[in-house]
Amino acid sequence: MWLGPEEVLLAGALWVTERANPFFLLQRRRGHGKGGGLTGLLVGTLDVVLDSSARVAPYRILHQTQDSQVYWAVACGSSRKEITKHWEWLENNLLQTLSIFDNEEDITTFVKGKIHGIIAEENKNQQPQSEEDPGKFKEAELKMRKQFGMPEVEKLVNYYSCSYWKGRVPRQGWLYLTVNHLCFYSFLLGKEVTLVIQWVDVTQLEKNATLLFPECIKVSTRDSELYFSMFLNINETFKLMEQLANIAMRQLLDNESFLQDKSLPKPRKPLKNISALKRDLDARAKNECYRATFRLPKDECLDGHTDCTLWTPFNKMHIPGQMFVSNNYICFASKAEEACHLIIPLREVTIVEKADSSSVLPSPLSISTKSKMTFFFANLRDRDFLVQRISDFLQRTPSKKPCGSDREWKWNLGDPGCEEVPELPSSSPLAVSPPSALNNRPVNFCAGEVPTASQGLLKLFRRNSEELLGPKGAKEKMKEESWNIHFFEYGRGMCMYRTGKTRELVQKGIPENLRGELWLLFSGAWNEMFTHPGYYGDLVEKSMGKYNLATEEIERDLHRSMPEHPAFQNELGIAALRRVLTAYAFRNPTIGYCQAMNIVTSVLLLYCNEEEAFWLLVALCERMLPDYYNTRVVGALVDQGIFEELTREYLPQLSEKMQELGVISTISLSWFLTLFLSVMPFESAVVIVDCFFYEGIKFILQVSLAILDANMEKLLQCCDEGEAMTILGRYLDNVVNRQSVSPPIPHLHALLTSGDDPPLEIDIFDLIKTSYEKFSNLKADDIEQMRFKQRLKVIQSLEDTAKKSVVRAVSSDIGFSIEELEELYVVFKAKYLMSCYWGNNRAAAARRDQSLPYLEQYRIDMEQFKELFISLTPWSCGAHTPVLAGRLFRLLDENRDSLINFKEFVTGMSGMYHGDLTDKLKILYKLHLPPALNPEETESALEATSYFTEDVTTEVSPFVSELDFCLPCESQETPEDKGRRNDNGQEKEEKGTSPQDYRYYLRMWAKEKESKKETIKDLPKMSQEQFIELCKTLYNMFSEDPVEQELYHAIATVASLLLRIGEVGKKFSSRPVRKSEDCKTNSTQDPVSEEESPTSEQSQNSAVEQQPQADHEDKTCGDPQPEKTQQENQTLGDGSGEGQGSPLQLLSDDETKDDMSMSSYSMVSTGSLQCEDIADDTVLVGCEGGSAAARYGSTIDTDWSISFEQILASMLTETALVNYFEKKVNILQKIKEQKKVERQFSSSSDYELSSVSG
Repeated sequence: MWLGPEEVLLAGALWVTERANPFFLLQRRRGHGKGGGLTGLLVGTLDVVLDSSARVAPYRILHQTQDSQVYWAVACGSSRKEITKHWEWLENNLLQTLSIFDNEEDITTFVKGKIHGIIAEENKNQQPQSEEDPGKFKEAELKMRKQFGMPEVEKLVNYYSCSYWKGRVPRQGWLYLTVNHLCFYSFLLGKEVTLVIQWVDVTQLEKNATLLFPECIKVSTRDSELYFSMFLNINETFKLMEQLANIAMRQLLDNESFLQDKSLPKPRKPLKNISALKRDLDARAKNECYRATFRLPKDECLDGHTDCTLWTPFNKMHIPGQMFVSNNYICFASKAEEACHLIIPLREVTIVEKADSSSVLPSPLSISTKSKMTFFFANLRDRDFLVQRISDFLQRTPSKKPCGSDREWKWNLGDPGCEEVPELPSSSPLAVSPPSALNNRPVNFCAGEVPTASQGLLKLFRRNSEELLGPKGAKEKMKEESWNIHFFEYGRGMCMYRTGKTRELVQKGIPENLRGELWLLFSGAWNEMFTHPGYYGDLVEKSMGKYNLATEEIERDLHRSMPEHPAFQNELGIAALRRVLTAYAFRNPTIGYCQAMNIVTSVLLLYCNEEEAFWLLVALCERMLPDYYNTRVVGALVDQGIFEELTREYLPQLSEKMQELGVISTISLSWFLTLFLSVMPFESAVVIVDCFFYEGIKFILQVSLAILDANMEKLLQCCDEGEAMTILGRYLDNVVNRQSVSPPIPHLHALLTSGDDPPLEIDIFDLIKTSYEKFSNLKADDIEQMRFKQRLKVIQSLEDTAKKSVVRAVSSDIGFSIEELEELYVVFKAKYLMSCYWGNNRAAAARRDQSLPYLEQYRIDMEQFKELFISLTPWSCGAHTPVLAGRLFRLLDENRDSLINFKEFVTGMSGMYHGDLTDKLKILYKLHLPPALNPEETESALEATSYFTEDVTTEVSPFVSELDFCLPCESQETPEDKGRRNDNGQEKEEKGTSPQDYRYYLRMWAKEKESKKETIKDLPKMSQEQFIELCKTLYNMFSEDPVEQELYHAIATVASLLLRIGEVGKKFSSRPVRKSEDCKTNSTQDPVSEEESPTSEQSQNSAVEQQPQADHEDKTCGDPQPEKTQQENQTLGDGSGEGQGSPLQLLSDDETKDDMSMSSYSMVSTGSLQCEDIADDTVLVGCEGGSAAARYGSTIDTDWSISFEQILASMLTETALVNYFEKKVNILQKIKEQKKVERQFSSSSDYELSSVSG
């Protein structure tokens, strides 16, 4: 490539000049190419350690003038061919012109200008797309691709200098982190190390320091542990590795492949050596942290943050912290964790005003909201820019029209009369909450149905009011008063100051009247509900009357949801629960419905109306408990792993005992999935839910630890899991809430665990207090870090389980061993995953359905199958191999969806590797019959024919067997009969419910249940054209075998014998003679013989379908010349198309009599089998002077046919063929070779390649 001229001082250092003229030098890097000796090794090592560009471009061209000591680099190249092209251009176009100049400075100026012009011309079209990444980074990406053989679509994120520890020896080199791979390259004095690991294979990432290794990063896969150290910034590297591994796990979990965010704003200052992808990932990490901290919707993107102070009126202080600004929110977090959190939705903002600066309060900014609250920020470094950004976001806020004076930075937004949420004066302690205002608006989503719950069901189903008048009622009123005072001091609604005082109030229990409002507030569900008005109503409307697997499961569980509560003992509560769960299943089909969602949702409905309960469920499933409620409850398993880790840390004595009993895995799922609602009395568990919505999963973990701690002594004395479960069950049953004003609800779990001794009651508030006292040092950030670590472990464990499940499912029918099947599964899955991130579209990702059984989840298409077949098949056919692969794919693809699963894949492979001679020949035979030989065009033509047919009686249900065509069936009727029936209106019974249809289903089911063993007699006969294709495949198959001459000799003998057998078979055929007109018609369509019509495989096709198949028989898949005319197909051609079966020149009776002397030669004509791999000394006869063509005409002999038994018997007469097909091939060796050549490396020296494993 041409380079912008750069000055070079020492032209001879580390370079060897190969060509020179008065103005230019062509140089090669020392150590590149042959030879080099010790100097070359040193230079190579230096290039790797210093990351020299000479690694990518070991050739260069320098411009020089005779008297100057300065050289200018004008071009570089990765190969001699590339650099020679540039050199020749310079010699042809510049040398003559340069000789005219007198002044050397003018020469240099002219050359530099010319080179700049060439570069500008080349980059004219590419500049817009490659402008993002800095030049040095592009060079590194080029090195990565060249070194590891990665395709263009594999993007480099960042690269770092580090050491890889091979044994006890550190190898200094470069670590390249791409979107899908971790790669390392080192070259030290001739010793080369190359590592390539897929992120999906990483099982553990750890940052640790030991005596042997200084601070290092440990990367674990199933097969190895790798250590990298000596990073300049180990924390940054580790964080990026975590992020990339997390993306890979997400891909395994829910098929989300990585898509770069193209809408990132460009940096205000150019960033050196930081790629656009790295900026994208950094932005994602910040966004996730921002959303998690303030419980914001999933699509909220952080625009920026700055240090500032916030005036807090409740304690008259300026609290230092950070202001965060995003598209729809301004948030503040104090540096001291407990001090203050604040969320201001821009939809609430009315005025943004810059106040006068002073020495005490520099750069102040005040923000006013509709609820008459004003927030005062100060110490803002770039206040003008910040105000401009806020004003931009305010203008984009929906339904808000900025007005007023821009000079004063004020906006009076909206008309108070049409605001969706009423203004709430902060001075009023009894102000009605916005959700309460929503509660008072009944919304009927489905008219005519059971009325929608427009308020919390608890308000509708209070059983007695005595508790409200007694001491408990007084306590409840005191709680409400405490919260009203808090609202007065700290504000109410989204803009409330959240402090340590708020947490204290939550720990004491939220009053029942405020519970729904505060749950919405603390979870962030209020924001999503407010920004999506009418969304829930639309979902309910769309989902009503729709049925799928999720709705069936919902119906089954509706009456199991808190059946002891009166609200769910009638249709009102049940209908509300049904609507919320069904609406969510339609919103999020990947989750749909999971057990435990019904229990949680029923509790939400007690305190909120339907819409509020729906948005709380959204917040719970998608943000607060991610991945909990999918089919594999991954999120709950991840947090279970965290719980085990915390138990080891905080309760080491108990941890070992719990592991021994296996209790943690049993208890934690039920505790976490239902937030203790299924294991504690309702009035106690609901207090847990209060704290959970405020604190998140951190609180659930610390309460779980407190429960184990309280029962430590008893648990240590347990002998088995059942005893431990009983102890914990009794304890939880007796956790009571003495302050609850609701009447106690009988807890079903308590009936099972009641013992003889009177139970010791535990107050829920005491339990919560203990959990904060002993385990409050848990941090949300630490939990997120632990979640990542556990997620790697859990997902890889699930993948291993899936692999074992699939292997176990297919092992009984397949000849491969368990080890071979596991290795094949790894290769199969890796091929699928590569298509996900290296494919041009996302079709591969879209076809993986998580709800399917493990066996069906990974499926590959024909192109992927061809790649695997070529690398794994024991039958290598050279250039003919892809054609054979295509045929095998069509044979295996029984459901015709152009995809095959793992079982179908190994079934095909097993036949080639572990079948006996008959089985292997049977597969080969089938590969040259329909459907393997049929092109896809035939199927599409058939579909078109059946679609446009006017005879509706030919549209038969796929469940109807052939036998049913012979049976009288009342349900089959003409369109006229059907019309008369519909007009009459007396017979309304549909065909789908008629007794005859049930009979069809039963018959088909019985057929499927019958174990039909295919015999060789079931195989249809083979036509002459198909036999030619088979011979061609065999010739190609033997071309690279050590005993190919013997095999050619044997197959020639067998082919000549079979040709004669086919000729003899014609004479005994009882087929009636066709009329001349029929012959003419059929000769133009080149049909196959009727004798070849199958007895078993083609029995599913109707007679109508057989004719188009014959029409397209000559268009076999793989034909590189499909545009040949019919006339060319009928005449004797060269037969050079790979998938084209050419006609055979048949021998006359006289010639067949005199064949004993020629038995060792092929009786197949040169016109019919053009195989490049046939040896020169192989003699092909039967085409002398074209006499056969003259005698027999130029068409394929449609009467000629051969059966499988005849081919098998003929093959058995030749020892060479028998030995070839009975030869054992080790597939594990093939898999090992396939992994090694998965990527093409630029060097063949001593390298290491981590296997691509799943």
